[in-house]
Amino acid sequence: MRMSFGMEARQLQVQKLAPRMIQSMEILQLPVLALEERIEQEMNDNPLLEIQDEPVVKDEFEEDVEERIDPNAPAEDERELVVADNSDQSEDFERVERMEFELPNTFDDQPGRSADWLAEAGDRQLDLMANAADRPESLNDYLLHQLGELDIDSDVEQMAERIISTLDARDGGYLRTPLVDLLPPNHTKEQLELARRALDVVQHLDPPGIAARDMRECLLLQLDPSEPHYEQLKTLISGHLQELAENRLPQIQRQTGFSLELLNELKEELHKLNPKPGAAFTQAIVPAIQPDVIVEKDDEGEYRVRAADERVPRLFISDYYRRRLQDPGATAEEREYIKKKLTSAQWLIDAIEQRRNTLVRVSQAIIDHQRQVLDEGLEKIEPLKMQQIADRVGVHVTTVSRAVDDKWIQTPRGILPLKRFFAAGTQTESGEDIAWDAIRLKLQELIDNEDKANPCSDDELVDLLQKQGLTVARRTVTKYRKRMGIPSSRQRRDWALSQKKA
Repeated sequence: MRMSFGMEARQLQVQKLAPRMIQSMEILQLPVLALEERIEQEMNDNPLLEIQDEPVVKDEFEEDVEERIDPNAPAEDERELVVADNSDQSEDFERVERMEFELPNTFDDQPGRSADWLAEAGDRQLDLMANAADRPESLNDYLLHQLGELDIDSDVEQMAERIISTLDARDGGYLRTPLVDLLPPNHTKEQLELARRALDVVQHLDPPGIAARDMRECLLLQLDPSEPHYEQLKTLISGHLQELAENRLPQIQRQTGFSLELLNELKEELHKLNPKPGAAFTQAIVPAIQPDVIVEKDDEGEYRVRAADERVPRLFISDYYRRRLQDPGATAEEREYIKKKLTSAQWLIDAIEQRRNTLVRVSQAIIDHQRQVLDEGLEKIEPLKMQQIADRVGVHVTTVSRAVDDKWIQTPRGILPLKRFFAAGTQTESGEDIAWDAIRLKLQELIDNEDKANPCSDDELVDLLQKQGLTVARRTVTKYRKRMGIPSSRQRRDWALSQKKA
């Protein structure tokens, strides 16, 4: 083996992506809301970019006014500015604003940027602030407000405030910190008793069950002693929660002597209790969904896809900087700066247009393949891989992946993620391709129609699917059943029906 510390030149062939290609891939992967943010950021960074305004349609009144304007009258902007004491000079202010638009160098640090664009950006910020949701009252504030209305000793109140400060709404409002940890290391019995009194005060605040140390205590705190089955419910919560969760009613019947009818009634009462009372104070963040493409049926009955980019501003390059680049008076540094920004602006405009075209082509190919989904529903989805769409459109499979990533399509059956139309599948005994989604729907149908007194086991579900020409392994049935949130056959059994049939 030869080792040396000298310098040597070697020729290597390395494949690298051009910056323009990287930017194009980044823009393609952005959903429409993120694209709007990216454009606004680029507008702030690149003074050469401007927004193309829509053409103004004149009404009949405006056209009639233009016909009555005297063509020999001097232009309004050429009139002398006169300040009069008996006038509010509104016309002069309007002329100054128009001068600001026509002469960007006079009123703007960034030439080519009109005041209208700055005002529009400010309006968007104000709209975001106005539409922002108010911060809801937290669990701690809600409890502290109730605590302040109680007539209790100041020592108990201070300890109760300390207990409330440890509660977390995301954890359901449980007290996970032991009381002794809230006291000094050398605490006395009196201090511990004070903490217990404070905890009792907090646990009697609204919502019921707050500051419980486990689920049993949480449910017990919610029981009303005036309920007709208070003692029976207390017995079940104290010693038989696990058996209830596993639907082992015969076992509970032998241990408690309760009838199956009573146990079913008690189960219904327990379902009315809230195992996470503090969760109501967690703010659910629902992401805004803006479709990137829209599919509609045309006059000939065909589904056509169009880009839903009406809110995406149309960009163009400032004419002022184009002229400035050709101006002999421009310095070399100024020319270099404009050239750099001009290239960046053109790349961005091209990348946005390429994103639009690619997204529409990929979406149209998906809809053409999954037409039955729009006609009859998601149960008619067919197996589809991204490679099939890539071959059909004539692009790389990674391009399809970026085009559908985090994108939504508005269809006659609602707004769906584009990835929803891609599904793995298998073949029936007759050789027909069928998606796993369709198998899950059939599995749900079999369970919905089963005998609740004797529900189907996973092996029996495999046999029923086999009779319908679907060969599925038992572990696959078990996996899909758990993903669908369907309990096991023992947990689905109605023991009261079983007893009646027996």
